[in-house]
Amino acid sequence: MNKAWIVYGGWEGHQPEEISRLFCKMLEDKGWKCSLFDDLSVMESFEELSGIDLLIPMWTMGELSGDATRSVLGAVSDGLGIAGCHGGMCDAFRNNTEWQFLTGGQFVAHPGNDGTEYTVNIRRGSSPIVEDIEDFTLKSEQYYMHVDPAIEVLATTRFSSDPARGPHTTNGEVDVPVIWTKRWGKGRVFYNSLGHNVEIFSIPEVAETMKRGFSWAARKKENEVT
Repeated sequence: MNKAWIVYGGWEGHQPEEISRLFCKMLEDKGWKCSLFDDLSVMESFEELSGIDLLIPMWTMGELSGDATRSVLGAVSDGLGIAGCHGGMCDAFRNNTEWQFLTGGQFVAHPGNDGTEYTVNIRRGSSPIVEDIEDFTLKSEQYYMHVDPAIEVLATTRFSSDPARGPHTTNGEVDVPVIWTKRWGKGRVFYNSLGHNVEIFSIPEVAETMKRGFSWAARKKENEVT
């Protein structure tokens, strides 16, 4: 049986507990054992992290201890999967550049704020995670990300050049990654910038990519290939 830990907390505006419980149900419906924690200190033990298959951080902002940082980076390098969404993973621990190196990106802005209508463009053929998923439009925060050039981009969104959106628009339209994967030693990293609130996961494409991302990232058993 696959085992997952979901560690939630931080800024309450991202509904960390509600989304974490939804993610836990997604996993349990697939036969996983899922444990929920609202305390970052659980990530300080490399040995305990080595006994699970997937870590899902859902903690916007905050501060991660040096012990927890080292344990997570080491456990992922050793094969632990890590997967998450929105600010819960890539706007966590803003001063922790090691965390950003691991996860592959950092939120820096959401021009237009919540309620912005935009399209997520699937990069076809990039991964089984997005196979048969079509482009879709939603209204939410459109995350502008600074990203690692090593990530494998699965989906992007195009930012408008409308001057009303801010001074960044003088650069013209730009495509920014929305969904990506990355390798870290033996481990796998999955991220989806969607997930400002729990309602976003009622969009079938968003829920499906998260489920597939969890499975893709999970620790691989010996001789298991996906």
